[in-house]
Amino acid sequence: MLKIYHNPRCKKSRAGLEFIREKGLDVEVIEYIKNPLTEEQLSHLLAKLHVKPQYIIRVQEDIYKKRFKGKNFNEEEWVKILVEFPNLIQRPIVEKKYSAVIGDPIENLETFLL
Repeated sequence: MLKIYHNPRCKKSRAGLEFIREKGLDVEVIEYIKNPLTEEQLSHLLAKLHVKPQYIIRVQEDIYKKRFKGKNFNEEEWVKILVEFPNLIQRPIVEKKYSAVIGDPIENLETFLL
C-alpha cells in the first residue's frame, strides 16, 4: 500500500493526493504536521528516498530563513530539526514498500507509480 506524507494546507500536496486517488490506488494519508515523524521514521523514509535530510528541506519557509539558513548541521542534526519542525519537510512524499519519491512536481508521481 502507498503512503503519502501530506499537508492538507499545501496546494501541491493536495494535488499529489488527488492524483493518486484519481488513479484508483489505495493510499494511507499521513498528516505529518499533526502527527510528526520520529527520528527513526524520518531516517527510514530518507533511506527510501536515497537522499540526505538537506535535500528535503523547504528553504523558502520563514523558520528556515530565520533559524537555519547558512548554518552547518550534520545529517543527524538535520533529522532532529526536521522532526521538531515538520513544516520544513518537502511535500508530498509518497512511499512504497521499498522506495519513496517527493511528489513535486507531479510528474515525479507519474513515473514512480508506474
